[in-house]
Amino acid sequence: MTVKKLIGKIHLWLGFISGLGVFVIAITGCILAFQLEIESVTKPYIHTPSRPGKKMLPPSALKAIAVKLVTDKHPNAVSYPGKDKSASVMFWGAAPDYYYQVFMDPYTGKVLKVWSEEDDFFHFILHGHFYLWLPPAIGQPVVASVTLIFVVMLISGLILWWPKNKNAAKQRFSVKWNANWRRVNYDLHNVLGFYILTIGLIIAFTGLVWGFQWFSKSLYFATSGGQELPSDVPPLSDTTRAAMYAVAEDHVWQELKANAPAHAGIFISFPKEKTEAISGSVNYRPGTYYKSDYYYFDRNTLAVLPAKGPQTGRFADAGFADKLRGMNYDIHVGAILGIPGKIIVFLASLVCASLPVTGIYIWWGRRNKKVKKSPVKRRAAPLIKNKA
Repeated sequence: MTVKKLIGKIHLWLGFISGLGVFVIAITGCILAFQLEIESVTKPYIHTPSRPGKKMLPPSALKAIAVKLVTDKHPNAVSYPGKDKSASVMFWGAAPDYYYQVFMDPYTGKVLKVWSEEDDFFHFILHGHFYLWLPPAIGQPVVASVTLIFVVMLISGLILWWPKNKNAAKQRFSVKWNANWRRVNYDLHNVLGFYILTIGLIIAFTGLVWGFQWFSKSLYFATSGGQELPSDVPPLSDTTRAAMYAVAEDHVWQELKANAPAHAGIFISFPKEKTEAISGSVNYRPGTYYKSDYYYFDRNTLAVLPAKGPQTGRFADAGFADKLRGMNYDIHVGAILGIPGKIIVFLASLVCASLPVTGIYIWWGRRNKKVKKSPVKRRAAPLIKNKA
């Protein structure tokens, strides 16, 4: 058996193992690429027109309204997403998992929607994308493994696609639409697979950052010049100091807001424990996540606390590895390039979803290939002469 035939066997059997998972992950990825755009149309309560000259309500005021509606949960944070957007107070937790948002007009406090992830379409899609609708403890490693197999499939597919000579190369870059359906299917699998190879690998690699710790740490080590990935451990407030502010979150919000552009989004946490610090962030490009500054404040003194981790401090001061880590989600969904990037990821994900389907048809077609039987010519019987 030649090396190429061996690679072909590996490619085939890995396709059988991962095909359904690749299809589900890719199809749900297509939908998630335009999540914000779809929600912008289907969720009118996330929009509130800006009112220049009118002051927004502080976090404490929005929190007081929200806790009357979600009565048995601790409010974790408040988000002011940016220009022409509604504010929301968020409640999340585990065992059992829950996530609520109370959307409000940030100027009047009028409640626009009490949202629950259990009733949300994109929660269903995200669960499929992250866990294949399995329990997270099972689904997460399965999805990560399928993604890793898909990387091997793309590389082995390139080896199988690689033409032997120039004449063969001319036929590898286009689909022969006027051929029979088996040839068209074969071209769709190979030609489209080749064209989305780079984008497919980028999508897969950014997915593996969340999928495997060893991959995440290795990528950080390679992009940081040999440094280890810092543990994301938030700093603690000094409990020996007396509280200097009655509502510390409001002061943090005012400070961040005063130094941020009008279009920026602001996030403020509500600590539950006495030792917790207040986390705050400023997003300079709403609609993405990477271009953000992250801070921790002592809840008693409002002193800025030093912290380590990829998503801490000012984005402008971060090293290449930390910036790349912060960009991971936006690269994964294409948002880093705006609408053109999302279109590219959408089309690439659609092709990725088609590869297991066209691959199965190639295998099925070869197994059921009809062999043309050539007609058998009968030989004339020899004449036997009677002996006298």
